[in-house]
Amino acid sequence: MQDDLGTRLDVPLRVRRVVSIVPSLTEAIATTHASLLVGATDWCTHPADLDVTRVRGTKNPDVDLIRELAPDIVIANEEENRAADLDALRGAGLVVWVTAPTTVEQSLNSLQRLLGAVAGEVPEWLTQAREVWRTPYAGPRRRALIPIWRRPWMALGRDTFAGDLLQRIGVDNVLAESPERYPRIELAGVPEYDLVVLPDEPYAFSPEDGPEAFDRPAYNVSGRHLTWYGPSLVQARALLTEQLA
Repeated sequence: MQDDLGTRLDVPLRVRRVVSIVPSLTEAIATTHASLLVGATDWCTHPADLDVTRVRGTKNPDVDLIRELAPDIVIANEEENRAADLDALRGAGLVVWVTAPTTVEQSLNSLQRLLGAVAGEVPEWLTQAREVWRTPYAGPRRRALIPIWRRPWMALGRDTFAGDLLQRIGVDNVLAESPERYPRIELAGVPEYDLVVLPDEPYAFSPEDGPEAFDRPAYNVSGRHLTWYGPSLVQARALLTEQLA
């Protein structure tokens, strides 16, 4: 089998133990086949009743503890996790499946291949997510600035999953042509835009922290529904459309 990077992996015919170091993929696996999951990061908050061994964070996973859990496969993401940590996991003799989608369509295909390999099935929620995102958007379009951090200000740039998701509901990233995926920005130098989209992660923008910095309408939205790919994709289109109305 091959992961999103094209790396050939020796995945057992029947996977029994999984460690996930990506919150959205933890939710995807737990929702599909909860008994497979034996380890996850401290940042894996969904589902709310998740009860597995915690292996620290996405940027500093406890390699020794993960090895002790004896997973058949470790689930990671090229952007979320550091290459050095993934190399350390491989060096410990573990099979590491790396995802790397940058569009909604790629995420759905990535999830189908991953869950087929790990759980041996395509879950109903994934079929529902495909149906939700199948219909193209046909309404008016708006240009948005999408900050992801403050002090310093950083925003979505080119080739991001969240940027692709937003354009599918009529919101175009004003920095989509940036040479960087997550550029640092000066607010005074940003091209003209109609609105500001403020997710509550990775920076915890809130009604009291973020909107006051802009002279355009600023909307607080769910970071989980904007940036996670997994079961949240079933509700993301309707929820974000409502939050940005």
